[in-house]
Amino acid sequence: MIISAKNQQIKNLIQLNKKSKYRNEKELFVIEGIKLFQEAPKERIESIYISESLFNRKEHVSNLKDFQYEVVKDDIFEKISDTKTPQGIICIVRQFKHVFEDLKKQANAHFILLEDLQDPGNVGTIFRTAEGAGITGIILSKSTVDIYNPKTIRSTMGSIFRVPFVYVEDFYQMLIELKKSGIKTYAAALDGERYYDQENYNRSFGFVIGNEGNGLSSKALSLVDSGLKIPMEGKVESLNAAIAAGILMYEAYRQRR
Repeated sequence: MIISAKNQQIKNLIQLNKKSKYRNEKELFVIEGIKLFQEAPKERIESIYISESLFNRKEHVSNLKDFQYEVVKDDIFEKISDTKTPQGIICIVRQFKHVFEDLKKQANAHFILLEDLQDPGNVGTIFRTAEGAGITGIILSKSTVDIYNPKTIRSTMGSIFRVPFVYVEDFYQMLIELKKSGIKTYAAALDGERYYDQENYNRSFGFVIGNEGNGLSSKALSLVDSGLKIPMEGKVESLNAAIAAGILMYEAYRQRR
């Protein structure tokens, strides 16, 4: 049993939880909770830590019979947990290495592109919705919030394990490359030329979603093929980024069903 916060494994877990740079250097990330453990690809799990109290509840430990794990004293486990009410299980998992070239080869590939989104909840919700709507993959600008941030991971509710995603160094160049590849891009924009349900999405395409506060940059807007608007009543000026993305994705899904 691990009983000290000075244990090197505990120090490593704290670093992985708190520091994006450290996660990327080690090519690892942390997941927490029974649901995420059950949904994680077992071949990617590097190590498992369970709290002393969970260990004493034998009905849950039976789920771990095929794994090696470390038991952690409860007060130490609280130090490595990123939640207020820890469920008693934390895993270190190897990061994913998806390749965009492989994704775009798929017939009628459809993507979500995120430019500089900063809210972990928004990005996580977009991942969940993307899985439900059958999106091929998600492309993120390098300054978009880290998908391996513990809060983002929890918000995906497991979709991080099933929806391919790629961070790109040059978001604008990616938009240019998509156009060269015949993949049409649509920006969610207040002054879009057409309503979102007036387009035909039975082809390869990408929806481009901008920062929560500022929307898409002017350069990104200049590079997309078309702007789409969502009709709204009352005095509402815009929708939450995840909500807007969800409306667009499910219209495309409706057309493809």
